[in-house]
Amino acid sequence: MEQESKGIRWQSENRRKVQNLMHLVNEESLREEHRKQSGRKATGIDGVTKEDYGEHLDKNLTDLMGRMKKFSYKPQAVRRTYIPKANGKMRPLGIPSYEDKLVQGVMGNILNEVYEPRFLDSSYGFRPGRNAHQVVRFINQTIMTKGVNYVLEADIKGFFDNVDHDWLMKFLGNDIEDKNILRYIKRFLIAGVLEDGQYLISDRGTPQGGLISPVLANVYLHYVLDWWFETCVSPTLEGEAYYIRYADDFLVLFQKEKDAERVMERLSLRLKAFSLEMAEEKTRILPIGRYKGTKEDFDFLGFTFFNTKTHGGKYRLGVRTSKKKLKAKKQGAKAWLKMRTNKGISETMEMLSAIVRGHCNYYGVSGNFKSIEKYWKYLKYTTYRMLNRRDQKGKLCYPKFQRIWSFYVPKPQLTKDIWQWQPKTI
Repeated sequence: MEQESKGIRWQSENRRKVQNLMHLVNEESLREEHRKQSGRKATGIDGVTKEDYGEHLDKNLTDLMGRMKKFSYKPQAVRRTYIPKANGKMRPLGIPSYEDKLVQGVMGNILNEVYEPRFLDSSYGFRPGRNAHQVVRFINQTIMTKGVNYVLEADIKGFFDNVDHDWLMKFLGNDIEDKNILRYIKRFLIAGVLEDGQYLISDRGTPQGGLISPVLANVYLHYVLDWWFETCVSPTLEGEAYYIRYADDFLVLFQKEKDAERVMERLSLRLKAFSLEMAEEKTRILPIGRYKGTKEDFDFLGFTFFNTKTHGGKYRLGVRTSKKKLKAKKQGAKAWLKMRTNKGISETMEMLSAIVRGHCNYYGVSGNFKSIEKYWKYLKYTTYRMLNRRDQKGKLCYPKFQRIWSFYVPKPQLTKDIWQWQPKTI
């Protein structure tokens, strides 16, 4: 597949449209996708697991390819489930059947090779070699070193549920000249949803949870926002402006308030033209930066950004875990510990160690030690209370708990340096 990937990239870099892609969906690429799949993921409406499909893998893949060549292969409806969001609401997820996961995975890889040379530097989410910490570093460095005085916070209402299929297919057709692969992408889009035993038609949107959904979302927003801002908006502004997007979350940093107001007005019209809507209650312009002595702050990707000063009195952009995310993390940890009342101490402590490491790996950015320490202390206190309640011989003395905790759970530490500028690695 490596040689084929290079061929796709060469086409994308040297031709207006990329051709001859469908042949890359073959038994070899599907087998490789099967190898990469996790055997512990939830199943789709067919209930088939990786282990089930792998029992007769060669036969299953041969049969799948036969149906795909005859165009008799039709993706099954996705099984809709819900996971809690930090704000207390529920986020819908669409879980494809196992066979559909394989086809989506291969097609997603192909689309990534097509679009990586075409996507702009302003987009970071679901792209190889890019991550949320690069966005946090970009925001920090830009506000600290550029003439930024205002931030436009904007939120797209229900983006994944409102992607217009016709527009998405036009965007794909602008870059891909292969009717067969476009035909199958369309089939995935209209496969439908099964929720509580009821089949729902999907005439718009791309379900979160599908392996092909992230790259399709990036294609849609590449044309609706990224390309539009760089070619149509930025050249018309009077002052400096910096646009950054991670998945469907984005910010624009401005030098002049007048530019921010104009863009916010144009942004609303732009989104409406492509069947999207701005969440008015979550969209605002706020002053921030070394020349704005404001106490206002803004949240992005789970972090809060705010004006502050160093010990020497110089300006610095502060970054901390957002209160909403920290509260949700604490609530989740407390609920999880309640379910561990009758479990082994060593197993629980090992899992807590992994939770702390994961938390620090994401939130442990420069200047955010107090927040990650606060979470670590909360875990320690809540774990001690849980173990105390379950101790049948009397209360667990704190010195003994301290020894257990110190043995298993690492101390909080910063893991990501956002104060030193680092080049993107693509």
